[in-house]
Amino acid sequence: MKRMACWHCQFSEKPVVINLNEIFNPIKRIVMDKEEKAIVELILYRKKHIGKSLSLSYDKPLKIVRGKGVFLIDHTGRKYLDTVNNVAHVGHEHPRVVKAGQKQMAVLNTNTRYLHDNIIAFVRELLETFPENLSVAHFVNSGSEANELALRMAKAFTGQKDMIAIEMGYHGNTSACIDISSYKFDRKGGAGCPEHTHIVPMPDSYRGIYRGKDTTKKYAAHIQEQIKIIKEKGRGVAAFISESIMSCGGQIELPKHYLKLAYKVVRESGGVCIADEVQVGCGRLGSAFWGFELHDVVPDIVTIGKPIGNGHPLAVVVSTREVADAFANGMEYFNTFGGNPVSCAIGLEVLRVIKEEGLQENALLVGDYLKRGLLQLQKKFPIIGDVRGKGLFLGFELNGENKTPLGHKAAYLINRMKELGILMSSDGPDENVIKIKPPLVFSTKNADELLSMLSRVFKEKYML
Repeated sequence: MKRMACWHCQFSEKPVVINLNEIFNPIKRIVMDKEEKAIVELILYRKKHIGKSLSLSYDKPLKIVRGKGVFLIDHTGRKYLDTVNNVAHVGHEHPRVVKAGQKQMAVLNTNTRYLHDNIIAFVRELLETFPENLSVAHFVNSGSEANELALRMAKAFTGQKDMIAIEMGYHGNTSACIDISSYKFDRKGGAGCPEHTHIVPMPDSYRGIYRGKDTTKKYAAHIQEQIKIIKEKGRGVAAFISESIMSCGGQIELPKHYLKLAYKVVRESGGVCIADEVQVGCGRLGSAFWGFELHDVVPDIVTIGKPIGNGHPLAVVVSTREVADAFANGMEYFNTFGGNPVSCAIGLEVLRVIKEEGLQENALLVGDYLKRGLLQLQKKFPIIGDVRGKGLFLGFELNGENKTPLGHKAAYLINRMKELGILMSSDGPDENVIKIKPPLVFSTKNADELLSMLSRVFKEKYML
C-alpha cells in the first residue's frame, strides 16, 4: 500500500486545499464522516506544528485513546491486539501499577536530595535480580538517558573516549547515544561514524558477512581489530556496548559465546562492558531476567529503560562499585526527576507484578509456543526466511530468492494485519523483519489469534 502524498505536503503561508475524501479512500471517494475528518485534521495539524521527524505508524494512522492489558483501543472503541509495545511491560495500564503511582502522587513527589523509603525499597528489590558485584544504581528517566549516563561513567572510569559498538545498534536519542548508534548515523539524515566510535559488523549468522554455524570467532575478531586501530592512534578503549539480542538490527540473536569473547578482549584492553537491556531486560527473554545472563557474562554497567516503569518515564543504570566510585569524582550527578518517590513506587510495583504474576515464566511459555507456531508457518510459506529470538522478543524475516529482503512485503503485512485488528512493526537494515515484543501478559490465546491472522495474510495473492 502506498502512502498518501497529501500527508507529506509542504505548508506555506497560504492555506493548503485538501480534498479530505481523497485522503483515506482515493479509489471509492466515499463521503467521510465527522470522525474521519477529525482524524485528517489531526494529521494535518501535526504536519504543520509538530516536528516532521516524528513519524506516524501505518498508512492510515490510528487514534488510540485507551490501553488495557495486551490491547490498544481506538476512538471508535475497536480493540487492537498489540504485539509490538514492549514498553507496556506488564500490560497496558496495569491496575496495580496505576494504583501505586496514583497513591504516591497524591502524597509527595520530590527529588533524591531528601530521604525517602521508596527509593530504598526499589533499589533493594532491583539489585536482588543482579549478580552480586552489580551493586550500585543511578536513576534517570529514559533508556536514552541511561545509556548517556553509562557512557559518561565508562569514560570517567577509564579516562578514555573511544567506544566500540555494533553495526545497526541503536542506543538512544541523545547526541552521545546517536554517536554510537550505527542505526542512526549510517542511515538517512546521519552524518556517518564519529572519530571516537568504532563499529564492528552485526553478528548476523543468517544474512550477515559470515553465515551459518561457527561464526563467533570471525565476528569477534573484528572487535580485536578495532582495539588495535584505537591503540595505533595512541588511545585506549572506553567501552564496548551491546544489546543481548539486537533489536533495531532485526531481532538478531548473537552467536554463542560472542559476548564472552567480546568482553574478554575489551577488558584486556582496559575498557568496560555495557549491557543495553532497555528492550530485552526485566524477564522478557523468559529463561533469564536479564539478557546478558543467557551469554554467561557479567557486564560492568547495565542500562534499563521504560519497561521497568511500564511506560512511566523511569530508567536505571546499574554498575559495579568500582565504576560508580570512579564516576563520583566530585561533580554532583543530579537528575530532577530520576528516582523520585512516584517513579520508585511504580518501578517497585512493576518488579512485584513480574514476580507475583509469573510474567517471566509466561514469557518463556508463550514465547516458545509462539515461536513453534511461527516455525510451522515457515514450512507453509517460504517467504518466511528466518524465525529467531527468545521469550517474548521474537522476529521473523521476509525474504525472496537468495535471501533477498522483501521490505515492501513487510510493509504490506503490517498494514494488512492492522486492518485485521493486530498491531505489528518492522525493523532491520532493510525493514523486512517483523518484530514481536508484546506486553508480558500476552497469552497462548493471543498467540493463536496472531498466528491465525498471519496465515490468512500469507495466503493472500500479494504475499505469495
